[in-house]
Amino acid sequence: MAPELRHLRYLLAVAEQGNFTRAAEELRISQPTLSQQIKQLERAVGVQLLDRTGRSVRLTDAGETYAHYARRALRDLAAAERAVLDIADLSRGSLRLAVTPTFTAYLVGPLVAELHTRHPSITLDVRELAQDRIEAGLLADELDLGIAFDGPHLPGIEATALFTETLGLVVGAPGPEGALTVHELAGRQLALLSGDFATRGHIDAYLGHHRVTPSIAVEANSIQALTEIVRRTVLATVLPDAVTHDHPYLAPVALDPPLPARTVALLRRESAYRSAAAREFTRLTQDLVRARGYAPA
Repeated sequence: MAPELRHLRYLLAVAEQGNFTRAAEELRISQPTLSQQIKQLERAVGVQLLDRTGRSVRLTDAGETYAHYARRALRDLAAAERAVLDIADLSRGSLRLAVTPTFTAYLVGPLVAELHTRHPSITLDVRELAQDRIEAGLLADELDLGIAFDGPHLPGIEATALFTETLGLVVGAPGPEGALTVHELAGRQLALLSGDFATRGHIDAYLGHHRVTPSIAVEANSIQALTEIVRRTVLATVLPDAVTHDHPYLAPVALDPPLPARTVALLRRESAYRSAAAREFTRLTQDLVRARGYAPA
């Protein structure tokens, strides 16, 4: 008997759960049926794939190797199914997009609006994720595109530079005239993103380099919360300058010296099938970046 797709899915479910009972519940089949199917697979390939002797079930060495190719086979099959359903005229389609958090404040809204206006039949799944999870999701074929920052990437990730993002002080409008030196910043009370944001690490490195200890009155793990706080108080924050383009109640204040700029990039898996929806979204993103006058990468 040759292995079938269900055998691959069953093996991976047991490997992930480490337990036949939980895997059977996830697959919505009975445990005896699952055990029988796994035994069929082991007979078909001629080796033991699961070690059942411990408190939890785990893959044997042969099972690890087989599972690696099983995951790739299922991933490629899913890509093939999407390719067959892809419609070049964009009368239907889907796109799975992930972005790092700060882009939800100024880039995602205009991009989604443009795509929906031009192609309302395309279904879009947007997720806000940390960059390492975006790259892992691309490699696992759980995402089609990601918007994050250029730099060292996981093997297999292709990055296309979009624009240069600059960070600066953001206050409630109207803001003060002229630039603020980094040492003057020490005298301002700040509302900053919490430490689990990569942007916060960028800010901390800048302040540390100039030996400035900030006065942090508020930490927030939400961009929207931060912009609302700054809007309604005398607190200042540090965010991408572009955030103020879509928030007229916020004003940018230049810092001297400026924070190091970051290159924003569109990420994809090198070998991934590029659907018509993904190609169109890429084009729209590049057009929007130019139309808004963002600094070239």
